[in-house]
Amino acid sequence: MKVSDVLRLAQPPVRRFLPGLIWGVLSAGAAVSLLAVSGWLIISASIVDSLVPLSIAVVGVRFFAVSRAVFRYLERLSGHDAALRQLASTRSDMVRRLIPLSPAGLGETDRGQVLSALVDDVENLQNLPLRVVQPLAVATVVAAGAVGFIAFVSPPAALTLAACLVAAAVVAIGLGWVFGSRAEERVSLQRAELSASLVDYFGSLDVLLAYGAEPQARDRIERADAVLRRTVTRASLAQAIAAGVVSMLAGVASVWAVAAASPGLVTGAIDGPWLAVVVLVPMVVFEVFGAVPIAAASWRSVRSSAQRVVDVLPSSIPAELRTDAGTDEAPAGTALRLRDVRASWPGGAPALRGVSLDLGVGERVLLSGPSGAGKSSLASVLVGFLRSEGEYTIGETDASALSGPALRRTIGLCEQSPQLFDEDIRQNLLFARDTATDDELLAVLGRVGLGDWTREHGGLDARVGDRGALVSGGQAQRIALARALLRGFPVLVLDEPTAGVDPEASEALLRDLLEAAGEQSVLLISHVDPPAGTVDRVVHIEAGRTL
Repeated sequence: MKVSDVLRLAQPPVRRFLPGLIWGVLSAGAAVSLLAVSGWLIISASIVDSLVPLSIAVVGVRFFAVSRAVFRYLERLSGHDAALRQLASTRSDMVRRLIPLSPAGLGETDRGQVLSALVDDVENLQNLPLRVVQPLAVATVVAAGAVGFIAFVSPPAALTLAACLVAAAVVAIGLGWVFGSRAEERVSLQRAELSASLVDYFGSLDVLLAYGAEPQARDRIERADAVLRRTVTRASLAQAIAAGVVSMLAGVASVWAVAAASPGLVTGAIDGPWLAVVVLVPMVVFEVFGAVPIAAASWRSVRSSAQRVVDVLPSSIPAELRTDAGTDEAPAGTALRLRDVRASWPGGAPALRGVSLDLGVGERVLLSGPSGAGKSSLASVLVGFLRSEGEYTIGETDASALSGPALRRTIGLCEQSPQLFDEDIRQNLLFARDTATDDELLAVLGRVGLGDWTREHGGLDARVGDRGALVSGGQAQRIALARALLRGFPVLVLDEPTAGVDPEASEALLRDLLEAAGEQSVLLISHVDPPAGTVDRVVHIEAGRTL
């Protein structure tokens, strides 16, 4: 993925972007017209005896005063609607691109950098339509229209206005680039550094406190914050210099317009009211044109954010990983059949060297083996994270023909460390099915043995903490299974559900999990033997091969 691809993705389509652009032009045009008509009206009223001939100008002042605000509101409404809709689409696209990479394709990429790219940098991309494209387009159209209008009144004044506008664009953009380009390009990087520091600090606070390293981690955050503040200050100073130059040239344009148009008063080519128009119009045009240096600064910032998004997203998916391409149709059947399946992790030795396994409908199979034997690698193959060679079918469907989402709608994975969000129990379950009622949520919690516990700890409103920090390992596994049951996967893969659970509680946990699965097929990956009679078969794996 290239920077240009990210920028194209961030720009709303023309049909959605055009209304905001039209309203912006009309709003800026109304502002210019308001000042022009007001100036003409004031001067004309001072030199005529009757206000009757000026009634049209009076109506015009009222119309442009009201319409300016109305058009401005419509511009904001349409422009932000288009930008925010596109922002949601852009962020969804970024997440979809990361999904195939999430298990192992991101390598040593820092979590804080990924978070900053997906949140701060992607959000900054909305400035492309709002602060770059639309302001530049509006300023160009209004400036061209104003110069054309002044040309009918006083061609010399129109030339001076055009010259000042070009000079303002060149000088302001040039000064912004000289004084602020490096700072603006580094803002995104330094914001990511601060985000990474915060993620590391709060994600490892217990360890930092235990080993007395919390002050050093806090110092890292303070240093990153100080560097970011200095950079933002320099970028803001560059924008202020550019804005000051534009304001100065606005004054120059008005004074120069007086000098260029005044000789027309002697020759009768222009009268007093129109001279006022020639002098006042440059002021309001430059007010609109003041968005140009800001747009230039925003462009540098947006492009820097786009570059960071590209840096976080690998240019290609490693050959060992599956893409999400394939059919979204449900497979014909849910029985699993694997024959001589082989797979590897990116940059590593083969993890599976020949796995053969059958899992019938409603069957419970225990996959046992020592650490590093390939148990978790097989789970990643089953849910479509790893590309595999050999035969892997679901019912009568070749699993390689299914898309990643279709595969994961059929096979649900409960990992060793289940992902629980820093929300209440209700929200953690609703991720599986957002239409579920509280009664359905309590029922599925009861199936996994958490009914009484939930009622004793505040009900569905009880919070579980970041990654389940406020619950035990066994309770986290039960909540994760309840979520999987609520989703209704035909096949469940339970990967080391007793990891982090006291040995005394392991047997009870395995029994409850297997009983709660009901009629679903279950592949239990565990180095702990489950209670007798809870599984139908045992398959042993060692060194990537089933025995």
